[in-house]
Amino acid sequence: MMTNIICQAKERLYYDVESNQMTSLREIFAHNLKKKRKSSGFSQAQLAEKVNVSTHHIATIETARNSPTLDLVERMAKALNIEIYELFINPLSPPEEMERLYQTVAKNIEHVVGEAVEKALSNR
Repeated sequence: MMTNIICQAKERLYYDVESNQMTSLREIFAHNLKKKRKSSGFSQAQLAEKVNVSTHHIATIETARNSPTLDLVERMAKALNIEIYELFINPLSPPEEMERLYQTVAKNIEHVVGEAVEKALSNR
C-alpha cells in the first residue's frame, strides 16, 4: 500500500474524478483553470487579455499541452479572483478519496495475507 502511494507521488499522478483515471498535475491545473474561468464568466480571449497573453496560450494551457509560468499562474488567479491553490486542487472529494483508499488497502491486505498463507503452507 505505502509503495503504491510513493510510486504515484514520484510519477506525479493524481486521481481525476471525471475520467476515473490517474492524471498529471498539469491536467488537474488545466481542468481547474477552465472550470474557474467559465464560472467567472470569462471567455479564453477575455482571460488572455486580462493576463496579457494570447488566446492560443490560454487554450494550450487549458488542454494541458502547455504549462504556465508561476508569474502567469499568479496573474490568472488574480484575474479570476481566486486563491492560487484553487488551480491545483484535485477535485476528488474527501469521502470518495477515503473510500478509494479503503478499497486499495483492503485489496493490498488481502494480497499480503494470501501470500503469507501460501508461504506458510508451502513450508510445511
